Amino acid sequence: MNSTVKGIVRDTLLLFIITLIAGLALGFVYQITKEPIAKQQEKTKQEAYQAVFTNASSFEAVVMGDGAGMEVPAENGYTQQEINECMVARDSNGEELGYVMTVTTKEGYGGDIVFSLGIQKDGTVNGIQILSISETAGLGMKAKEDAFKGQFAGKKVEAFAYTKTGAASDNEIDAISGATITTNAMTNGVNAGICFFQYLEGGN
Repeated sequence: MNSTVKGIVRDTLLLFIITLIAGLALGFVYQITKEPIAKQQEKTKQEAYQAVFTNASSFEAVVMGDGAGMEVPAENGYTQQEINECMVARDSNGEELGYVMTVTTKEGYGGDIVFSLGIQKDGTVNGIQILSISETAGLGMKAKEDAFKGQFAGKKVEAFAYTKTGAASDNEIDAISGATITTNAMTNGVNAGICFFQYLEGGN
């Protein structure tokens, strides 16, 4: 075996060892961090549930069975929205107050937007709490501000629509200036949640 071949074999072996060590190190770090990350994500979700249903004492997962009903938003035109999770909100006596959903809307300018949505038993929207958003600073990120997201709270409508000329009725939401795409994504996300709520309550 000449020196050139030996050099290639040596370099290949060295690269393999480095890659193996790096892979093992990453795997080790992942095993260490995955549980704390999962716990933090669950804590964030629970805080979001409480934020959109302040008078609830507990939350119980709605078991759909084989994803039944999860396709309802898409069937009603909300093809870029998903209901990732749905919880029943209960008071201290165990009485059902309404639902909390985790909604993903894929129409954001900067990617997916994930938020919690609370809806009372009578269909009144309690509010929304954003879990994940990557919109443009100073524009789409204003979706996190109460001035925008607070517009949905306390309203009972079939569906929301946004306007650039000033909301004139309960079903209208003032668009975020310069961020129509984000506004549309959030509005459709909330509407998908309302659609799913109507399904749960036997309205569809």
